[in-house]
Amino acid sequence: MSMHWYEGPLAAFDTETTGVDVEEDRIVSAALVVQDTVGARPRVTRWLVNPGIPVPEGATAVHGLTDDHLQRNGRWPAPVMEELARALAEQSAAGRPLVVMNAPFDLTILDRELRRHRASSLGNYTAASPLTVLDPRVLDKHLDRYRKGRRTLTDLCAHYEVELAGAHDAAADATAAMDVVRAVARRFSSRLERLTPGELHTLQAVWHAAQARGLQAWFTRQGTPETVDPAWPLRPELGTAA
Repeated sequence: MSMHWYEGPLAAFDTETTGVDVEEDRIVSAALVVQDTVGARPRVTRWLVNPGIPVPEGATAVHGLTDDHLQRNGRWPAPVMEELARALAEQSAAGRPLVVMNAPFDLTILDRELRRHRASSLGNYTAASPLTVLDPRVLDKHLDRYRKGRRTLTDLCAHYEVELAGAHDAAADATAAMDVVRAVARRFSSRLERLTPGELHTLQAVWHAAQARGLQAWFTRQGTPETVDPAWPLRPELGTAA
């Protein structure tokens, strides 16, 4: 009996940022968590960044990282972004699927930071072995679509009985997101066990686009000017044409 992919090696990535705008905000901390099998001790790598711009109080209230702390202890963004991109590419090359909660946020903000500080892109680093991404939010929303309530990481942890030790710490959030993916896959194993992570990556792009269309229609009915980007796991760069 071979082990299912969701019991085997996974990596997980998370960032903390100056805000929620992927085009303008900056990464202040990041973590990569690698776990070889369910229950194995995870290997955690952490990065702390001095973003070079003021950290809004609202962001500090979420993750607890102050301007002062980041200026004293954070590294300059350019080398960190390079390390992050290389670390994700290494996971891909090693064949480990990458868990990212709400991937279009974290992966897109990393891509924009690479463009800003390295005149590069995430795609440049992952060209040789493209990322295989597992997004607990997209998976849960597709597999349990009629469940009421919010689907933040905290909500998913509560629903799937996953411990979240220290929310809004990048390493804690990455670890919890990985545990949620394992829990979702176990719960819906009859629908997922025949799919490889690569096939799931392709399906999630389709599922996310459908979810985005549904949300967009809802906003339109509400008269809300919000736009929902259907791209997953990475938003294309904004066109230079206005």
